[in-house]
Amino acid sequence: MSNTASSWKTPQNFLVIISIIVPIAFSSWMALLNNFVIEKANFDGSDIGLLQSVREIPGFLAFTAVFVLLFIREQRFMLLSLAMLTLGVALTGFFPSLIGLLLTTVLMSTGFHYFETLKQSLSLQWLSKDEAPEMLGKLISVGALASLLTYGAIWVMFEQIQLDFVWVYSITGGIGFILVLWIAFAFPEFKTKTQQNKKLVLRKRYWLYYALTFMSGARRQIFTVFAGFLMVEKFGYSVADITLLFLINYLFNFLFAKRIGRFIGMVGERKALIFEYVGLFFVFVGYGLVQSAEWAAALYVIDHLFFALALAIKTYFQKIADPADMASTAGVSFTINHIAAVVIPVTFGFIWLVSPSTVFYIGAAMAMISLLLSFNIPRTPEEGNEVRILRWN
Repeated sequence: MSNTASSWKTPQNFLVIISIIVPIAFSSWMALLNNFVIEKANFDGSDIGLLQSVREIPGFLAFTAVFVLLFIREQRFMLLSLAMLTLGVALTGFFPSLIGLLLTTVLMSTGFHYFETLKQSLSLQWLSKDEAPEMLGKLISVGALASLLTYGAIWVMFEQIQLDFVWVYSITGGIGFILVLWIAFAFPEFKTKTQQNKKLVLRKRYWLYYALTFMSGARRQIFTVFAGFLMVEKFGYSVADITLLFLINYLFNFLFAKRIGRFIGMVGERKALIFEYVGLFFVFVGYGLVQSAEWAAALYVIDHLFFALALAIKTYFQKIADPADMASTAGVSFTINHIAAVVIPVTFGFIWLVSPSTVFYIGAAMAMISLLLSFNIPRTPEEGNEVRILRWN
């Protein structure tokens, strides 16, 4: 009986459930943010840029996760990070000011970025190279379904029940926190096959992975910060409009993310990333030229769908990496990812005040740089065959 009762307590199911918790809390934070800061805190472009830059500082410091792992195991650290994330979201609505939002955002973001670092590390340790692309796609799909339900609940709370921001943030963050407590007691601690390095690891042969990660972080910020802000500031989208847009995004992810993961497994990381970056170039140019709210929404949905293809960067690293480097490199990669993320929101916020289109044209240039880098991925990446040219040991 005990074996039957615990048969579902597997690492794969653990990853599935934690992929549900984050959308409930973080997705609600993101969906409400632009309307909350404009309607309640009177933000302009420079304010939102500052807030988003501060939000990314914990991501820049993600490399410190490896030092924390000297004192706490990865799985427990992940749950602690989730608790910080959910509490930060629950408190957000109580502090509708620049200082208040900066403080709650730092708490939420610290938990979020440590969590994402540890999730990447444990996923690549627990999953085999063959199952990783499809399983990572499945996790995106599960998260998308959770987001769909969350955004549907947000729409009901705002449009039907007409709750204030403070109640919505409290409910979504509180539900997430309760789920963290449950999973902490429900699952055992899983063992990993390879002892992880407990020091910072920077290897020359990973240089292409580092470069792709850096450019991915830069591109993500333009989407996360300015594409959503464009919808509210230029086209006057309401909370209900933004929520509906997010619902469409996550419906697409729910339907296609697992298939995209399977597609990456079939065609390889090189072709998948080439396809992504060509598409992103046209999406960013479109953002710069768009004058219609409907076309802007279409670009937003297409842009979001491309995020699933970015998991090819993770599976590329899994194939070329020493298994003992997963935890350390996850932290290092998040720091690299957030170098641009700390700088871009605040600096581009000032560019936005002068010319919003210029922000997106710079994003198109970044997509071209990423495209050139992706051509350097071998058709069959592995240890000793990390890149096609500029091979460093």
